[in-house]
Amino acid sequence: MLDRLSSSQEDLESEELRVDAETAGCTKIGDCQDRQIVTVTGTLRTVTLRPRAGVPALEAELFDGSAALDVVWLGRRSIVGIEPGRKLIASGRISMSRGRRVLFNPKYELRPLGRE
Repeated sequence: MLDRLSSSQEDLESEELRVDAETAGCTKIGDCQDRQIVTVTGTLRTVTLRPRAGVPALEAELFDGSAALDVVWLGRRSIVGIEPGRKLIASGRISMSRGRRVLFNPKYELRPLGRE
């Protein structure tokens, strides 16, 4: 109890996200390796429109308490429900780009708003 009281809000949220990932049967982002097919879950921290090679690309940072990865939907300017603070489950093949983990065009499932 004392440990929870002395922890920062960010630490508490990270621990909650790690527990969510374990109960959903997902791989922790921190454990993901290059070219591995994974299912991960977490909270979207940022969502930006960042063109890649002249093609629109919606890019979001997914954080699960252990690490973050970039989720990129090529050819999309927006997706309903993809917004900062939203929880989701994403599946696909991890790739490394500039030292960061990236999932391109993943299969995804938005978590219900009531569970957030």
